[in-house]
Amino acid sequence: MNKITQLFNIKYPIIQGGMIWNSGYKLASAVSNSGGLGLIGAGSMYPEVLREHIQKCKKATDKPFGVNIPMLYPNIEEIMNIVVEEGVKIVFTSAGNPKTWTSFLKSKGITVVHVVSSSVFAIKAQEAGVDAIVAEGFEAGGHNGRDETTTLTLIPMVREKIQIPLIAAGGIATGRGMLAAMILGADGVQVGSRFAASVESSAHNNFKETIVSIKEGDTHLTLKELAPVRLVKNKFYHDVQALYEKCPSKEDLVSLLGRARAKKGMFEGDLEEGELEIGQIAGLIHEILPVEQIIQQMIAEFDVARKEKSKFEF
Repeated sequence: MNKITQLFNIKYPIIQGGMIWNSGYKLASAVSNSGGLGLIGAGSMYPEVLREHIQKCKKATDKPFGVNIPMLYPNIEEIMNIVVEEGVKIVFTSAGNPKTWTSFLKSKGITVVHVVSSSVFAIKAQEAGVDAIVAEGFEAGGHNGRDETTTLTLIPMVREKIQIPLIAAGGIATGRGMLAAMILGADGVQVGSRFAASVESSAHNNFKETIVSIKEGDTHLTLKELAPVRLVKNKFYHDVQALYEKCPSKEDLVSLLGRARAKKGMFEGDLEEGELEIGQIAGLIHEILPVEQIIQQMIAEFDVARKEKSKFEF
């Protein structure tokens, strides 16, 4: 057992990212049943929908699972109370100050992990009392850090600054990527894009097919004036870039974005007008596979790569 498997009582140090419109109870329970830690993504759920997914997840697995909660959520207090009422034991927080809810959650016996994009925020999260940290590099899909620090440099810099367990995220979809992150100082990995393109993901099949067709350079980080987000270069993305040529105000960008743009793309399958969030690593994802097969492939590749000692000899 390493620090992450021990902390969460899981078989493999693989955490499924709590991705909006991708991470319902079916994905979370499948990851947990396969030896990782599944996370229900609360960011795209109304409070009672989240409660329903937690209850269904408890029926679908007897293994540990958690909930990912963006702290900018408008119904945050209600969400936190639901997590406590339903007996969730693991919460990943993001997009906010970890001091706000960490002590409350830990007082309820909940293990708390916070997602950061820099060593400065990692230190603040450690000081807030979290049990572990996810350090997410610029390669990641969805909402991202403003500093554009890559996983390759972020993980060792965060490792140098903190003492608590560290989970690497951003650009990890293979066993070799997992090994690389752990050599750099991570105790485990968080995987998003690879699980978005799984059979059990709640994403629309149109989006899943888009993921496996993506090539190098097909995604880009944009909308930094609102909240940086990595998108597939579809019609909506090009509409954003066309607007940038006119030196838009923040209000102009908000108006173009509108409401439910991510739901339209990832959940409803509108590949033209929808917001399609995915990581750069999608260029290495070529099949929609069941979660169990994804995890077993990662572990097998990890083990092979770890045994290839001759590569490290000079």
